[in-house]
Amino acid sequence: MGGTASRVREGDAPSLDLALNLIQRVCAGDILTRTAQRYPGKTAIVDIHGGRTLTYAELNRYANRVGRALLGLGLGHQDKVAIMARNTWQFVVTYFACAKAGLIAMPVNLGLRPEEIGYVLHDAGARVVVAEGIFRTALEAAASRLPAIQRVYLTEVDPATEFTAGHVQFLAFDRLLAGPPAQASSPGGGPPGGGGPRAGLDPDDAELEVFIADRDTVQCLYTSGTTSLPKGVLTSHLAVTITALASAVANKSDPDDVLLLVLPIFHCAALNALLLPALLVGATAVFLRKYDVRDVMDALERHRVTHVLLLPMMWQELLQQPGVRERDFSSVRRCLYAMAPMAPERIAEIQALFPNADVVLGSGQTEFTPPTVFQRPHHQHTKPASWGLPTVMTDVRIMDDQGRLLPRGQVGEIVYRGPQCMTAYWNNPEATAEAFRHGWFHSGDVGWMDEEGVVWFTDRKKDMVKTGGENVASIEVERALLAHPAVAECAVVGLPHDRWGEAVTAFVLLKPGSQATEEELIAHCRERLAGFKVPKRVVFATEFPRTGTGKIQKHVLRQQHRDLYQG
Repeated sequence: MGGTASRVREGDAPSLDLALNLIQRVCAGDILTRTAQRYPGKTAIVDIHGGRTLTYAELNRYANRVGRALLGLGLGHQDKVAIMARNTWQFVVTYFACAKAGLIAMPVNLGLRPEEIGYVLHDAGARVVVAEGIFRTALEAAASRLPAIQRVYLTEVDPATEFTAGHVQFLAFDRLLAGPPAQASSPGGGPPGGGGPRAGLDPDDAELEVFIADRDTVQCLYTSGTTSLPKGVLTSHLAVTITALASAVANKSDPDDVLLLVLPIFHCAALNALLLPALLVGATAVFLRKYDVRDVMDALERHRVTHVLLLPMMWQELLQQPGVRERDFSSVRRCLYAMAPMAPERIAEIQALFPNADVVLGSGQTEFTPPTVFQRPHHQHTKPASWGLPTVMTDVRIMDDQGRLLPRGQVGEIVYRGPQCMTAYWNNPEATAEAFRHGWFHSGDVGWMDEEGVVWFTDRKKDMVKTGGENVASIEVERALLAHPAVAECAVVGLPHDRWGEAVTAFVLLKPGSQATEEELIAHCRERLAGFKVPKRVVFATEFPRTGTGKIQKHVLRQQHRDLYQG
């Protein structure tokens, strides 16, 4: 996974390879190092539920300590450290500790089912887990089935409660924060074996310096496993850094920015498209560990937030809150949304509530370190249904099934090139080869590009409905339904049908206090869509199956309702 140069651990004899590497490399850990040099006393993280605020100097100091402690455990270059936590300051410390130490940070998607989380931990072969204390019981129960794990470090627990379950030690995260055990007695303060900070520097102020190649892996994020077992996506230091820069450019990021992070940072949208760009420029990240619309409103006001990303369902709930229009949201300059489309009427409501803000859509996927495309603010008025333009380091094209690039205006698969692409799927060369065929990364999304170069998403390949010999984009039907004033959310899928092959079927969640009949919604669609695109049935739902980031799981709907038209 790494480069070919020799690996140099901190404390080894001076090496020309290491010296040149430190001067020239692209390392995600250096993002924090440099920002802490520029803004040491500036607030980096506000962990609201954890009651903790960290400056850049503190965050960097903790990351160096934990990085040394992890190496002191005997972890080798590119070993994985799993992180099971919500939006906490300890998550960020551990991520940067791994980045600085040449280890791989593996945030675990907490929205996966328990058996999927067990699969992910086993498949990755992680030896160390850093976890919130609330996950202690679950990890203890699973320990016997995870032979590679040696230690679990729990945050916010009393060190007196440390214990051993089978072959796994359950320890307090404070042990890592204190640095490696040898630090107290070693004059250098480094890991066992000698070495450490340069003479004359306090161990807390010294940078952890090991050889890290640009294409070494810094993070492994597992996909949500919507159609198969989750796949580990290996992403390099170069890819993560390029994405942070590109996202900062797209959002005109500034040290005075204050970002509210509601989506979980174990997901690439919050981690790579929001958090790392914010820390790159010296902005402040405000964390919520769980979504509560009242907490969102309070945080927007109290912390004078400038940028916030919410899912469409979250924006809808915010708009419906009593007294929301009496709140002071004047500090917000950018309202972001992702994962699903929003009707122009809802976007207009957001713009009215946040008068100083642009409302823009960002899109991407784990394998290409999002965002890959990003709306410009004027697109909400001229091309609101589009995905916007490619980010500055992304080449986007449209390809047919034979690997031919198509001219603008023609529909095909959206493919990408750019340095922010994943390195590979972990331990899955077949899936990697499939994703990289014809010399482009294949997204699995269907769409087209207009004369301006703006990308228009049609549907996921797997979500296209094939009905009566015609292809129907589920997202087009969803946009039509969202234009109805009573519809809060919807999902359109194809279900088996004896006559049509697949029948266009809509699942609808109504706004609180609103009413609509199946016949009314079908008639509404008939006014806006070609006849073959109109849903054959509308099924009203009280909730949807979702991923850990709130995305509706259409494959679950298809499975649950596969017999809807039978008999």
